[in-house]
Amino acid sequence: MTALAQLFDCAFAPLETAVNERRIPGGVLGLVDRDGARIVRATGLAQRVPDARPMHEGTWFDLASLTKVIFTTPRILKLAEDGVIDLDAPLISALPDLRQYDEKAWERKATFRQCLGHQTPFPAVAPIYTYGRDPDLLRAFILQREWQAGLPVYSDINFILLGFALERLTGKTLRAMDPGPGFAFSAASDQAAATEDCTWRHRVLSGEVHDDNCSALQGAGHAGLFGTADSILDFAQELLTGTSTSPASIALMRTPLSATRTHGWEHPYDNWSGGRLCSPGTIGHTGFTGTGLWIDFDKGRAWTLLTNRIHPTRHFDSGIATLRQMVGDLVNGG
Repeated sequence: MTALAQLFDCAFAPLETAVNERRIPGGVLGLVDRDGARIVRATGLAQRVPDARPMHEGTWFDLASLTKVIFTTPRILKLAEDGVIDLDAPLISALPDLRQYDEKAWERKATFRQCLGHQTPFPAVAPIYTYGRDPDLLRAFILQREWQAGLPVYSDINFILLGFALERLTGKTLRAMDPGPGFAFSAASDQAAATEDCTWRHRVLSGEVHDDNCSALQGAGHAGLFGTADSILDFAQELLTGTSTSPASIALMRTPLSATRTHGWEHPYDNWSGGRLCSPGTIGHTGFTGTGLWIDFDKGRAWTLLTNRIHPTRHFDSGIATLRQMVGDLVNGG
């Protein structure tokens, strides 16, 4: 047995335990190294209600906030690299109508870099979907709303606005853009991990986006991407080898902007999702649906933990935070 396989077997055990204890219906763990050695394994159920379906290695997952780092961040950084935008310029360079009725509004000073690093005063989240289902009207609402300023927090609004900027600069809606190799903005319901029994859509969601605001906006920069363990590991390995993204963009993804954040990603800090044993040269991110990706550039290794921990409801303590940390420590030999 290879060293990678030994690490994988140890790291897979707590995922299997979580499934056996019915804390989550199912999950997929994937591990890849810089040279391309790869292991992917599934356990449990892709759907529990109304009918049970088994989880497979190729099950599609609603990646939730992994959209921020797999889709939105690389595209914003590429625009900066190409000179289309300046990361330190305000968003109004692409979205001149942001708070257009108040030229002194603080929102008009927020920059691309601040949004990437979650260093703006925008709130963490807002129930935008409760204001209607017209995506154009909701975009106008978000741009013109007087947002209550607070301390900088991890905010979906940052990436919703970055998504709007991508739309303006490319002349395409997000869902009309290429999602990237192996990714999509939806999936066949019988091939996807089910998420929530949605209280306002009145059905169990499977293959359609779970995030309420992304659903109402019909595509957004903070959520909405679907993928499999293999597509995520392909993305991660290409970052490890530098074959699909420029060294300059990768360097920014690894450059801290705060004690917890880089450009788009998180980096290690006390009690972070990647565990205690990853190297300082690690970046990672999680998604609300129960997904996560961590890339350790120093060790040349990446892992993804994909679960349907909110199926059939988010209102349950699945223990996902502890599970992520346990898997991360075991991947790193703990």
